Amino acid sequence: AQVMAFAIEEINRDPSLLPNITLGYHFYDNCMQLAVAFRAAMALISGTGSTFSDLGCTGQPPVLGIVGDPGSTHSIAISRVLGLFRVPLVSYYATCSCLSNKREYPSFFRTIPSDVFQVKAMIQILQRHHWTWVGLVVSDDEYGLYGSRAFHEEMSHFGCIAFHEILPRDNSRVEVHRIVTTILSSTAQVIVVFSSTPYVLPFVDELMVQQVTERQWIASEAWSTTSDFQTRHLLSILGGTLGIAVRQGEIPGLHEFLLRLRPDLRPENNMVSVFWEETFGCRFQHKGAGNDSQTCTGQEDLAIGNSRYNDVSYLRGAYNVYKAVYALAHALHNLLSCEQEKGPFVENTCAELHTLQPWQLLYYLERVNFTTHYGDRVSFDENGDALAIYDVLNWQAAPDGTIQAVTVGTYDGAIPGTDKLTLDSNRIIWNFASNTPPRSVCSEPCPPGTRRTTRKGEPVCCFDCLPCADGEISNTTDSSECYRCPPDFWSNEAQDSCEPKPVEFLSFEEPLGVCLTLTSLLGVCVCLAVLSVFARHRSTPVVRANNSELSFLLLLALALCFLCAVLFIGQPQQWTCQLRHVVFGLAFALCISCILVKTIVVVMAFRATLPDNNVMKWFGAAQQRSTVVVFTAVQASICVVWLTTAPPKPYKNTHYQNSRIIWECTMGSVVGFGCVLGYIGLLAAVCFLLAFLARKLPDNFNEAKFITFSMLIFCAVWITFVPAYVSSPGKYTVAVEIFAILASSFGLLVAIFVPKCYIILLHPEKNTKKAMMR
Repeated sequence: AQVMAFAIEEINRDPSLLPNITLGYHFYDNCMQLAVAFRAAMALISGTGSTFSDLGCTGQPPVLGIVGDPGSTHSIAISRVLGLFRVPLVSYYATCSCLSNKREYPSFFRTIPSDVFQVKAMIQILQRHHWTWVGLVVSDDEYGLYGSRAFHEEMSHFGCIAFHEILPRDNSRVEVHRIVTTILSSTAQVIVVFSSTPYVLPFVDELMVQQVTERQWIASEAWSTTSDFQTRHLLSILGGTLGIAVRQGEIPGLHEFLLRLRPDLRPENNMVSVFWEETFGCRFQHKGAGNDSQTCTGQEDLAIGNSRYNDVSYLRGAYNVYKAVYALAHALHNLLSCEQEKGPFVENTCAELHTLQPWQLLYYLERVNFTTHYGDRVSFDENGDALAIYDVLNWQAAPDGTIQAVTVGTYDGAIPGTDKLTLDSNRIIWNFASNTPPRSVCSEPCPPGTRRTTRKGEPVCCFDCLPCADGEISNTTDSSECYRCPPDFWSNEAQDSCEPKPVEFLSFEEPLGVCLTLTSLLGVCVCLAVLSVFARHRSTPVVRANNSELSFLLLLALALCFLCAVLFIGQPQQWTCQLRHVVFGLAFALCISCILVKTIVVVMAFRATLPDNNVMKWFGAAQQRSTVVVFTAVQASICVVWLTTAPPKPYKNTHYQNSRIIWECTMGSVVGFGCVLGYIGLLAAVCFLLAFLARKLPDNFNEAKFITFSMLIFCAVWITFVPAYVSSPGKYTVAVEIFAILASSFGLLVAIFVPKCYIILLHPEKNTKKAMMR
């Protein structure tokens, strides 16, 4: 009340603001009761229709605006009625977000921010410390209920509310005890108390009874600066509390004005005498001072001692009163500065001082914009709300053992961007043994490599962390899902990053590749050795009797078969994929063609011994060579068609084993590869059939018997190759194919040529024409 009187006197002395206009005021006490506050408001607006003459200020001066009420509940009721008369009501402490509704409260303004902004400030404090699991305690009035609604909405974007309790209107000890028990049983370490002071008092008493410590309290502005809680015995309970407080301001000259107060200067103000008696512990003579009480003289010095009255270092609500009075004054000043025919009303008219109505002032109040002596800008948005700016307080131990509220940060709604909180964490004292911020989460954040999965029937903040599946990663903390790696990448062991998949193929460097290469070269060497033996003994009966020319060609074809196995080793390239299958098909076709022709020669040689049979003269050396060329040419034609239509090519196989890339050669055309194998199989089957039929022909050295055995080995190897090839994983598929090539080649080499070499080298006495013809 004194701040309001000071502001009006200061305005009346200011020649630049409302010159030649004197402002007056009435004080009404709401007595903390809605009925009294409502009656006071009705008394103020009862003269709104009054006018006075400009010749003499007769009649009752008009009431153009009201400063108050401080409570949200009272302001809601009063504003509904004042809105009908369009009388401006500027509250300095009503924060309910519901009052921002201009359709219901068209004439309501306030110099304190709406609770919506206070909730935003609280949320940013929670976000700054990663407190996602908090409890909420509110008062059972418009301030607490609307505040909780806004808090629920904002918190849903960031975290979860562990419990939501409402402090009872009747301060029921049973209900308060239940609420405190809920707090003790909850895992939430941070509790937001959004309540007016009367509701908090019994709640704090119960906290003391149950010794609730190790909790971080977040106080709303309604009780964050209340001295009732800043006592020595509450330090262990409420120490470290973080509170939102109305912006603190400075009013120059107010201290001196307060000290000029005297009871005799305001005899009509009964509040002054009551205040005087309470402050100095005396009683005025006319009130019947007893013998044991001191008599008040009215000349006592207010400057002696420190009292809450003359302490102007923490002006918060009072500072808002100062801004409210100046807002009305600036609105009135702007109204009176209107130029005729440029006004905002009908036909561009301006308001007249002597016929001024409150609704006309309301227009200018909506557009007021000025800066206080403290440097704070005052204006109202489209909802009648002031600029949101708060102080963040931390309750710390004072030197005398009590609690003092220390400013550790600010929340300024005018700061661009989403982060409007400025907080000095080094100045915050935490009421925990470690003096560090508490952890208040339902579940610890999921580390990279895992994903969150909610628990059935629990809030989203309560979750389990499941490892990402193979081939998936999460590289951020608390990820809600895992992401699949690109095709050529795979998750690492921690599953927090994608790494290039290891490439797998049968390499020359690994033991298996080395063994197969050496075996292949060994086969070539054996072929060359046998070839040299046959070349050296080419004139002997054993070599001559077995068609030496076809034998030499067969040994070269077998050497080519051994060499083609090497093409299957190493990383597949475009040329190696095509060459390996072509060489494989042609080499084995040439090899089997030579054996088939040898078999035909054996059969026809014995047929030629029959009377009147000259078949051999039609199947001489030239015909034998031509037959081999024709049989091989057929295979070459198949290979040409295969290569021109759908040739083999290198392929990264990631389907068989997801964690690695298997380099392999695709067949291109399965039909083409089948034709190549089928043709070789056809030649082998015909060869086997002829050799089998001629196996018992009378001869001392029956070639057909060895060919039959070699074809039996060849067919057995390639028949077992098919299931082994299909079931072998990765690079072992190629190894099986190489093994089949080497096994069948060695089978042909051993079955056909070892018996001959045995006779040539170890039993030369059998290598005679006589022995052969016997």
